Amino acid sequence: MSAYILPGRYHQSKQTSSAHQEKRVQVSPPLTRGPSAFIPENEVMQANGLDERTNLLVEEYSTSGRLDNITQVMSIHTQYLESFLRSQFYMLRMDGPLPLPYRHYIAIMAAARHQCSYLINMHVDEFLKTGGIAEWLNGLEYIPQRLKNLNEINKLLAHRPWLITKEHIQKLVKTGENNWSLPELVHAVVLLAHYHALASFVFGSGINPERDPDTSNGVRLIAVNNFCVCDLANDNNIENASLTSSNFGIADSLSELEALMERMKRLQEDKEDEEASQEEMATRFEKEKKESLLVINGAFDDEIVSTDVSRYIEDPGFGYKDFARRGEDHLPTFRAQDYTWENHGFSLVNRLYSDIGHLLDEKFRMVYNLTYNTMATHEDVDTTTLRRALFNYVHCMYGIRYDDYDYGEVNQLLERSLKVYIKTVTCYPERTTKRMYDSYWRQFKHSEKVHVNLLLMEARMQAELLYALRAITRHLT
Repeated sequence: MSAYILPGRYHQSKQTSSAHQEKRVQVSPPLTRGPSAFIPENEVMQANGLDERTNLLVEEYSTSGRLDNITQVMSIHTQYLESFLRSQFYMLRMDGPLPLPYRHYIAIMAAARHQCSYLINMHVDEFLKTGGIAEWLNGLEYIPQRLKNLNEINKLLAHRPWLITKEHIQKLVKTGENNWSLPELVHAVVLLAHYHALASFVFGSGINPERDPDTSNGVRLIAVNNFCVCDLANDNNIENASLTSSNFGIADSLSELEALMERMKRLQEDKEDEEASQEEMATRFEKEKKESLLVINGAFDDEIVSTDVSRYIEDPGFGYKDFARRGEDHLPTFRAQDYTWENHGFSLVNRLYSDIGHLLDEKFRMVYNLTYNTMATHEDVDTTTLRRALFNYVHCMYGIRYDDYDYGEVNQLLERSLKVYIKTVTCYPERTTKRMYDSYWRQFKHSEKVHVNLLLMEARMQAELLYALRAITRHLT
């Protein structure tokens, strides 16, 4: 299986207190059956067949010990699922700097930044099972000051990680009796980034609430954001002008697929012919970064956060603001070559929180290299350029630039409805709707769209970690 052998499941008796029930976030039942509101149930079941290997993986590494809805959708890509479950299990269950209840409370704080009731409820249960103090679930004013001190870095990591500086790190590690050791802080940062990104996957894949044996109709009620799951499925919550052209016929979407294939082929040929200059590459990055401003307008500013979720959030009005603000010419672009995951982030995180670097690295590589050499109905296709465009576009929105990448490829390969979807899932996941999901790549299989969501999730997590780890490195030097 791997060099990291994790023992059998973590066993603990279930606490069933009335306080436990009250702390769950209330929610509406899904209109659709199955694990996802976006993907037909039979497609998820067909794809993974719930094979023996998947079940063994889940028994060994799943947090809940059963096939929850996230795991069912991810198990469309079993290879990836293995990396995901092992790294998550390690963060939550294995020896590490933080006590178990802290880990689950940090997961709740992270998920609350995106009002992800699904993850909040999951970790409210886990927090209590691992001996967490029920009173903490009344809200942030009931938790120890040390945990409260994470509010600022949680907020910045979730929405504007480029603002994190070594001063934020210094403040956390030098706060007297409430200080964090560097290993503890790295563990916390990894958990925060993991759960921000996982919220992107939950909303991007339309994950339904879990069916709950503790309730009469089998569905645990969870309000998602300030509208219910039925709105996610039906799109009652928002009319997005850029998606009004989604009623294409089959012929249109087939020609869209052929056009994408043609552009990929042409890019491959052009690469062999000529290389763009460094100046031209830098210009293309700036152009793409500024264009990402226009992908979604400010239709989302007057958001209401439900009181159930708001107890876990400080400064609920703080959200993503485009890295490339209009009228700002001298933006502090993060040149990936100056601080890379491979050369810098990996070794730092591994030194301070042993082995997590290996597990995260394996997961990043797995999703980046994952391919079945197919695109919709086509086989024997090299999808490398497409996967790289998706990953790098997420990093571009976070102000991270790769000197050796031609950002002209992003514009060639990612059409507008896909960019709207990527930006929403990455930056405002709680706004994702079924129409957004349906509007791009209409001839592609659901398994391919799940792969897109895995790429977006991992690209986002890596971007957050790069900014946080760079700040920790600066604090150390």
